[in-house]
Order: sequence, then C-alpha cells, then structure tokens
Amino acid sequence: MSKTPNKDARKQQYFAKLIELLDKYPKILVVGIDNVGSHHMQDIRKTLRGRAILLNGKNTMIRKAIKGHIAKNPSVEALLPNIKNNIGFVFTDSDLNEIRNLLNDSKVSAPARSGSIAPCDVIVPAGPTGLDPSQTSFMQALNIATKINKAQVEILNDVKILTTGTKVGPSEAALLQKLNINPFKYGLIPVAVYDSGFVYEPKILDLKDADILNKFVAGVRQLTAIGLACGIPTTGALPQYFSNAYRNLLAISLATEYTFEGAQKVKDLLENPEALAAATAAATASAAPVHAAEETKSAAPVKEKAAPVKEEKPAEEEEESDVGFGDLFG
Repeated sequence: MSKTPNKDARKQQYFAKLIELLDKYPKILVVGIDNVGSHHMQDIRKTLRGRAILLNGKNTMIRKAIKGHIAKNPSVEALLPNIKNNIGFVFTDSDLNEIRNLLNDSKVSAPARSGSIAPCDVIVPAGPTGLDPSQTSFMQALNIATKINKAQVEILNDVKILTTGTKVGPSEAALLQKLNINPFKYGLIPVAVYDSGFVYEPKILDLKDADILNKFVAGVRQLTAIGLACGIPTTGALPQYFSNAYRNLLAISLATEYTFEGAQKVKDLLENPEALAAATAAATASAAPVHAAEETKSAAPVKEKAAPVKEEKPAEEEEESDVGFGDLFG
C-alpha cells in the first residue's frame, strides 16, 4: 500500500517533465533504443549533455501525457503515430544533423547473440583464422571451404553468413565468437524527426541546401511551363511574356515603317550588309571558345580516325604510277 503513492508521484513527475520538454524544445528526434543497456544509455546522456536531453519511458505513459497536452499544444499530436515499439525522445534546439552525428558516433560494437535479429549483413573474410585444425569439421558443417595452412584453419573465400533482418542461429553465433568478431553496432537509431509541428523521415536530414534549391527551381520551371501552356499568367513566366511581346513588336516594326530604338538597330544592320557581316563575325568569335573546348574533348578520337587516312596515301601513289605505265605501253 505504501508503494502506490510513490508510484503515482513518479508518474506525475514524468508527465510534468515530458510536457515541460515538449513546450521548451521545438525539435525532437524519435529514436529506437533496442539493444541499448542502461550503462550505454548513461554514456549517451553524457555525450549529449549541454546539447540535447534524452528521455524515454513506457509508450502508454507517453501517449497519455501527449493526449492530455494536445489542448494546450496541438502540434504535438503529430508525434502520436510514431510512439510504437521501443522508442525514446531526444529534445534539442541545436542542429538536428549534429545531434544525429553524435548518436551515430556513440554506437558500440556488440557480439552476435543467438536469437537476435541481424541489423546488417555479416561477411566472414577469407584468410587465416587462428583456429587449430580440429575446427575443420565445424567449418564444414557451415559449408565454409577451408584448408590447413601453417597448422591453422584458413578460409578460402569470403563467406556471407548473416543477412540483414534474419535471426542469428547458434552456429553463426558460435563461429563469430570463435573468430572474435563483433559484427553488430548498437545505439540510438533515429526513426522520425519532429520539427515545430512537422514530422518527417530522418533521411530528409541528408538533403543539403543546394538539393532543396534545385528542387525548388525545378518546381518553378514546371509551374511556369503549365502557366504558359494554359495561358494563365504567373510570376515565373513574366520574363517570357516580355520576351514574346518584344519579338512581336520587332516583327511588326520590320514589316512596316514604324520603328523604335531597338528595331532601328536591326533595320540598320539589314540595310548595311557589311555591318551585318561584322556583327555575325563578332558573334561567331564569341562562340569560338565554346567550340574549341568541345573540339579539345574530342581531339583524341579524331586523331585515331585520321591515322588510317594517312596510310592510304602510298596506295594512291601506286595507283598513279600504274596508270602512267599503262599509258606508256599503250
């Protein structure tokens, strides 16, 4: 009976702390905490100290706290679909990429235990194993080709013994233990990102400013093209509208006696062939560096094709000499 008040008090403290963090920090990394022990968790908290706060708890308590706080802070409702499995929250107001890098750096190597799920592919490399020849039968049971070299077992080829998502069997676990291989790395794995009411996948953090700008420019181009095709004016299409209007005015001026400054320059060029030729030459000269660069890139293939042409010259001389003798004796 005496434990119930303490348990209720701890729940209330947890609810209060979670709500305080939700209101204080606009950014949250939802992280998976499978295979992370208490000592490892403490080390991660030390790594994040001063930059982020790690908080985990039972999913039922987290859902209850968030649902009770939605009325005051509706944006936190977006977190509810991600509260599943074994998760925790990393609260921060720093750059999310930096926090994610800290979490990746805090992962620790671990052996492959029988019954666990492999988080990555495991390949045993070819080469000497340090095992004595009596272990050959153990290798044969796992279909691993070996030979005895310098009184130890040597694996002939790289062998993939575990695939991501498969369960580790007793034989695979024993083999990796014999070879002293710790193939797995465990730590906090981001599964979702919360940023000021928006939730998205962690891979979005890999996008750079240039990637976002390129996507935005591509969207503007598509919107402009749709506006031009449908005849709907858009801001992005304004330069095209002015360009088309100028061309129409220029065409009208050239076809009539009406003129304006830009059209008069074109009329003068058309009436003076020498000036037109000079303008054309200047335009060609300005484009020459571009063509020169293209020719430089294709210079090697051109030389290879030119070689057989040079070899044909002696053949032509022989043909000419034959014709000469034919005339002489004819």
